[in-house]
Amino acid sequence: MYQFSQDLSQFQQRINTFLTQHLNLDTSPSPLAEAMRYGVLLGGKRIRPFLVYATGRMLGADLNQLDYAAAGLEAIHAYSLIHDDLPAMDNDTLRRGKPTCHIAFDEATAILAGDALQAFAFEILTQAPQLSAEQKLALVKTLSNASGLNGMCLGQSLDLISEQKQITIEELEYIHRNKTGALLSAALKMGLICSPHFTNQTLEQQLQRYAEAIGLAFQVQDDILDIEGESEITGKNIGSDLISDKSTYPKLLGLNVAKQKAQQLYQTAITELNSLPFDTTALHAIAEFVVNRKS
Repeated sequence: MYQFSQDLSQFQQRINTFLTQHLNLDTSPSPLAEAMRYGVLLGGKRIRPFLVYATGRMLGADLNQLDYAAAGLEAIHAYSLIHDDLPAMDNDTLRRGKPTCHIAFDEATAILAGDALQAFAFEILTQAPQLSAEQKLALVKTLSNASGLNGMCLGQSLDLISEQKQITIEELEYIHRNKTGALLSAALKMGLICSPHFTNQTLEQQLQRYAEAIGLAFQVQDDILDIEGESEITGKNIGSDLISDKSTYPKLLGLNVAKQKAQQLYQTAITELNSLPFDTTALHAIAEFVVNRKS
């Protein structure tokens, strides 16, 4: 019988080992490498790497190739969190139960660590063994597109300028399809690219619809946890969105309707999976985890 927690744990260990090996660098007397390792190895659920591994495994990709895609994606995610926590952005002091990077080091080092992790992400993609040049280029294109002005950075910018403003639910969804959803969608696509099915556009579109649904569900649950969560479990300061007067799903919809929204998105994701001619057990499990998680 499939055990999601065991599968997630194994992939967490796998990607942590891979990242530790490839970030075993010495930049002394600069603390840069240490800050990079701190930012990316601080902990975390590793949902994005899991989606890379689970999708690629489902489609017959080699796990040794998926390591590089998962590492590149997680490095981008880590850089985004380091920068999100800075005083000029979300101004957070706690991340995964520990001091944020700029608190543990200093602001300048945190900025540079994020910059260096972004560069590392694209470098590692080019080193994936046995992938064709076309596949490597597709990985770089997918990750860069999801990270920049067509994805995560746009979402973060829109999120910042929407603070202390009244926005619509459609505008909020647009923010989070970029801020959170873009990298989650990239995870599925990067798993596909590493597989023998990487040119199957119909399959890509099906995976995209699944990813968009769980991406929004992830953010809805994040917003719910900012109200109902416990700092000891989430590893973050509870109520920070309320303090910043951010637009969130509970704020716009009410807490109960926001919970219903998360469940509706979950059902949308499952419907997409049920149309795939593959063993989607792991992707079913991660979708359920996303809407029921407590951290």
